Amino acid sequence: MLNAVFTTALTDGVVTIHPSHGVKTPPTPGKPRRIITPAQFDRLYQALPDAEARLLVETAIESGMRWGELTEIRAGDLDFETCILTVSRAVVELTQEDHPEGGRFLVKDYPKDKEYRRFKLSQQITAKIEAHVAERGLGENNLIFTYQPPQQPRTTRRPAMSAAPPLPMTEPNEKGRRYRHGTLTAYNAAKCRCEHCRGAYADYRARRRSGGKDSLRTPRFRDTDGHIPADWFRHQVWDPARKAAGLNTVRVHDLRHAHASWLLAGGADLQVVKERLGHASIATTEKYLHSLPTADETALDALTKIRTAGLARSA
Repeated sequence: MLNAVFTTALTDGVVTIHPSHGVKTPPTPGKPRRIITPAQFDRLYQALPDAEARLLVETAIESGMRWGELTEIRAGDLDFETCILTVSRAVVELTQEDHPEGGRFLVKDYPKDKEYRRFKLSQQITAKIEAHVAERGLGENNLIFTYQPPQQPRTTRRPAMSAAPPLPMTEPNEKGRRYRHGTLTAYNAAKCRCEHCRGAYADYRARRRSGGKDSLRTPRFRDTDGHIPADWFRHQVWDPARKAAGLNTVRVHDLRHAHASWLLAGGADLQVVKERLGHASIATTEKYLHSLPTADETALDALTKIRTAGLARSA
């Protein structure tokens, strides 16, 4: 920041000497990337709720596209014969105050790096997308992936319970009081969320609904033109699948990192990976080298081979 201030001042003729010229700051060490492995991705994929969510996530891992690019691709962007995908637009989600027409989604006629890019998808994912397009009857200008609003009111399902509570009474609350498990007072006053207390609350709500005192919760609809809101997908689709797969901190954007790492680990050319991802600098792409947990296995195999040969000669 200070260097930029003095550079501007020198350019404008405010000062004649740049006090920080030639001063090198120590580099900040970068944190190692944790890349999702193929086995972890397979668990996540199987935990996704429906075929469209699985297709979207598989397209993300196979293409390495950013979220704004992935959710803006249309049927006409993919040549099903050559498997070539053209990325020429991106969508961003804005507040209504920031949108020029008061909407929520703004389509830009260029991706983040301000350049179109074209790359090839695998035949298997192309075939899946083509079948999806045909099944939905999508035209060339239709979005391939769209927001699907909830169709049914949400209901509270009683969780499966074991035979008896592990303890007869709850832990003391802030007032030092304890309550019997499986009761509304334990749920409300002791804030207990064990399966028995949650079951008691679910039964209470069900009785009120059957008596006409409560109505089912109305589904919440998002204001969208068909584009998928990123936070809706994260909370309603991604996070439940991630937790079911036993993964802690994996984001949707991490699929882009995994795409680059898997390609480089498989022997893909660094320049080709850079062009697929749309990186402005090859230095950005280089960060994905040796990022998988198995990256050093080739080196270790070579070390073991030489060491074993040396021990055999000395025996």
